[in-house]
Amino acid sequence: MTKPYQGSCLCSAVSFELVEPPQAVSHCHCSQCRKGHGAAFGSYGSIPRSKLRVLRGANCIKTYASSPTVAREFCVECGSTLFWSRSQGEYANWISIALGTLDTPFLPKKQKHVHVDSAAPWYAPPCIQTQSD
Repeated sequence: MTKPYQGSCLCSAVSFELVEPPQAVSHCHCSQCRKGHGAAFGSYGSIPRSKLRVLRGANCIKTYASSPTVAREFCVECGSTLFWSRSQGEYANWISIALGTLDTPFLPKKQKHVHVDSAAPWYAPPCIQTQSD
């Protein structure tokens, strides 16, 4: 078994572990991810929901429905973006983890930039590999 990856919010009210490494690592440039992260893009890795364990602070996690099928979760104490997930479709049983919340070092094997057509006009990305769907 892989050693769990540890994560937490800025104030440490919420802590969690992933029992496998994040997959499908992406840096999303859509306006919702930019606003949720307060940055040029949001960086996420996904895992099956059953592989995420909230160790502390489940009562500090607030859910916001950013669209009819997408829920974004954050810490009510410090505001840290933690997770997002879909309620319908092929990946409804997966959850995406904000990679900046990981406390355990993590180097993805692959990563991609998505929704670059929505990139912030003030962000000049270096040469990036994009998803073509």
